[in-house]
Amino acid sequence: MIAHLVSQMPILVVVLPLLTVPLVVLAYRAFAAWALYLASTWIVFAMACALFARVAAQGPIDYAVGGWAPPFGIELVIDSFNAVVLLLVAGMAAVSSIYARASLAREIDPERLYLVYALMLACLAGLIGITVTGDAFNLFVFLEISSLSSYALIAMGPKRRALLSSFQYLIMGTVGGTFLLIGVGLAYMMTGTLNMADLATRLPAVFDTRTCQAALAFIVVGLSLKAALFPAHIWLPNAYTYAPSSVTAFIAATSTKVAVYALIRFVFTVFGAGYAFEQLPLNQVLLGLSAIAMIAASIAAIFQTDVKRLLAWSSVAQMGYIVTGFALASAAGLSASLVHIVNHGLIKGALFMAVGAMAWRTRTTSINDLAGLGRSMPFTSAAFVVGGLSLIGVPATAGFISKWALLSAILAAGHYLIAALVLIASLLAVIYVGKVVEALYFRPRDADAPNHEAGEAPIAMQIATWALIALNIAIGLHASPELVATARAAHALIGGGA
Repeated sequence: MIAHLVSQMPILVVVLPLLTVPLVVLAYRAFAAWALYLASTWIVFAMACALFARVAAQGPIDYAVGGWAPPFGIELVIDSFNAVVLLLVAGMAAVSSIYARASLAREIDPERLYLVYALMLACLAGLIGITVTGDAFNLFVFLEISSLSSYALIAMGPKRRALLSSFQYLIMGTVGGTFLLIGVGLAYMMTGTLNMADLATRLPAVFDTRTCQAALAFIVVGLSLKAALFPAHIWLPNAYTYAPSSVTAFIAATSTKVAVYALIRFVFTVFGAGYAFEQLPLNQVLLGLSAIAMIAASIAAIFQTDVKRLLAWSSVAQMGYIVTGFALASAAGLSASLVHIVNHGLIKGALFMAVGAMAWRTRTTSINDLAGLGRSMPFTSAAFVVGGLSLIGVPATAGFISKWALLSAILAAGHYLIAALVLIASLLAVIYVGKVVEALYFRPRDADAPNHEAGEAPIAMQIATWALIALNIAIGLHASPELVATARAAHALIGGGA
């Protein structure tokens, strides 16, 4: 029985959160809904850990859904690359479930809390489905599941502008999803298959056709919209700013990262790096856009007056780092990209949780209104400082590991201008992180600022925040396991294996 359950983990990790959604809706009461959400996310995380360990020990896992062998049936594939992304998504969901109860109770009407938990589980299922599927059309379906639930979650934010933010995201997300679907359809038209491994064997015969080139272009543009890569980032700042704090922490750590993973999977596994980066100038386009994103978004972050919006613009800049890594088309660059996918997920999740804890107590995320909070909320403020240092890339933090790996890959590839821009963007991060730290510790409260409730945020919110901060420090002090796992994944993907 146990052996059978273990063999079914690749499908259970997707199906469990989906099956929990109707149970949460039927539970209705906030505590019961949260308990189901908590249990489901932690079981999924346990399965993700087991799958990661199994892939590391035995190699890739192929699972034929319903017993229908690929390419005719839908295939789930867990290899050394997506096992890392799966672990990030499931882990962030589990940690967020601890944080969510107190945070959402402060921001959402009690009558609607069960709907938020149900939508969070649907979003989780969609993100995991994108990560593990080996079918191109199935990836689109899961992308829409995660997107639709994200639109609804953002619309439930406590401010009225959340509705407009959700609508903007819906428009951009629909365009991105449509482009992806057109690209997948064109690839299917040329090959007659939707299985990614089968597409990879059939596409080379039609590489010289305009249709194949158009398919790659549509897929890249569609997933760039979902990943908020400059200049398709316009939806992200408002979405992160006005979503409920728990929702922002989760989607900021996972959603765009999974979209970038999907882009990497299509480019390297389906079309091949040789076609995308040698026959077509995709790497030059991506490197140029990423360079602009790193600098322009960092400058935009400096001028923000709301902490959540500041961190949102920072996320746009960080996507530039991630895309720069895999656009180098080298094993070192791809490994650095995966390292930063994981590390930035942990960093930004921790920072948004810290800001959410401040908002729980102060009911504001305005930088001016948070002045002097370092004295009244010392633990939360300290968490933000450590997370900010990691975002900058200070040694002994996860952010340092990411930037060191990225700079090493860039210099090895001979892109010295890009390396200089990475360093400049890091210096700009010092300015916008320092802006918040200065308000927390070195600026007195304004006389007309709203009254703050004394004390820290609830203990559950602090535990979740500091768990991510502790992971940041642990990776910064002992990065070998992460670097080994990501290097193995990158070499497998570059070599066409898994």
